[in-house]
Amino acid sequence: MVIESVTRPPWRLHKRVLPQHTDHGGVMWHGAYVGWLEEARVEALAAVGLPYRLMALEGLEMPVVRLDMSYKRALLHGDQVVLLSHALPPEGPRWRWQTRLLRPDGDCAFEAHVELVLVRLDGDRRQVLRRPPPSVSSALQLLTQGPT
Repeated sequence: MVIESVTRPPWRLHKRVLPQHTDHGGVMWHGAYVGWLEEARVEALAAVGLPYRLMALEGLEMPVVRLDMSYKRALLHGDQVVLLSHALPPEGPRWRWQTRLLRPDGDCAFEAHVELVLVRLDGDRRQVLRRPPPSVSSALQLLTQGPT
């Protein structure tokens, strides 16, 4: 997995490892990371004025088509982290995100690269959109600029 160097400010999400995130040994369960990655993306969308709920009402979804994760250091029950996420410029219809989870001491515990596509739902049919509709386009552009 290649983590790109990005100079724009990252989207930030502060989290604490709760009992629901851990296995019996108090170590964060690998699947819980995926939920945090989604939460970071959904919160960033809301911050640029496009709550995911509005996209869903328009029949739009953003399914994950690729997910690369790299665990650097175990997170334990009670640990606090900050997710630093960047929305990268799209590659064709793919939206790319990269996220790092940092501990308070700045140590990287986890890295991920996620690719999504924007689809329009029409009954049982899903159409991949190569260009986002105007209602979504400006928000996606703001995402790649990072928070202001």
